Amino acid sequence: MSRVELGDSIELIKTVETESVHLILSDIPYGINFDEWDVIHQNTNSALLGKSPAQEKSSLFKSRGKPLNGWSEADKNISKEYYEWCSKWAGDWLRVLKPGASCFVFAGRRMAHRCICALEDAGFIFKDMISWEKDAAAYRAQRVSCVFERRGDEENAEKWTGWKIGNLRPLFEPILWFMKPYPIGGTLTDNILNFELGGFNEASLKESETLNTGLEVCSNVLKVKTEKSDRGLHPTQKAVSLMEILIKLVTKEKQTVLDPFCGCGTTLVAAKNLNREYIGFEMNPEYYKNILKRL
Repeated sequence: MSRVELGDSIELIKTVETESVHLILSDIPYGINFDEWDVIHQNTNSALLGKSPAQEKSSLFKSRGKPLNGWSEADKNISKEYYEWCSKWAGDWLRVLKPGASCFVFAGRRMAHRCICALEDAGFIFKDMISWEKDAAAYRAQRVSCVFERRGDEENAEKWTGWKIGNLRPLFEPILWFMKPYPIGGTLTDNILNFELGGFNEASLKESETLNTGLEVCSNVLKVKTEKSDRGLHPTQKAVSLMEILIKLVTKEKQTVLDPFCGCGTTLVAAKNLNREYIGFEMNPEYYKNILKRL
């Protein structure tokens, strides 16, 4: 029976019956300080989530994260604390899945390795990393020459022309693909017979790729455009069509899809569109209301 609940997923996941879910598909917090809900550590650096004059004027990157090299000793613990946070729920995720079931996790490039380790330590098999190639992404790398110009250092401004500080344009996001091990002594084919889980639907992937790109590639790179309807409800909102591709890849109709970090409910909408049962948890009351409206 499909349901959506308001509350902390780490507690609500304990109410889900053991081995009752066919797929977990979730865009979890990345732990990169994108917003208050994405701060997954105890560091209270006063500059965190502050704003620079440039950010006040920008429609993107409205708050300040942390530089890669950190500002204090406590910054060095952020990655470890993210692993510890993932470990809090990874065991229950494994428990609720049926044998051979898949788990797709959208994870930020910077912390993905910590999520992988946490889920592996909980008992998952790390099956693959899928790349979602986006059609657009913000690019805000700062020119080094501008920094020197503000300092009045014309010599170094000219010397470092063409160089930037920051990251390349983030045109791909990793989707981590895990699987719950099938019973010892059996085979994956046995598991497909017993639980209808463990394989992937190549035919559905070919169909989806043909609709999106006109090509049949069946690779671990998914090129999916974000439509206008895929924006405006959440700052990290994903495309419904992308979620539908992933759901169709590993599940059949009437099977159950779980999203413990719903956001604006895109996973649940995709599951409903495809005649799957769904379970979702979201702790933000406003996002929760939006999910109910969408469904």
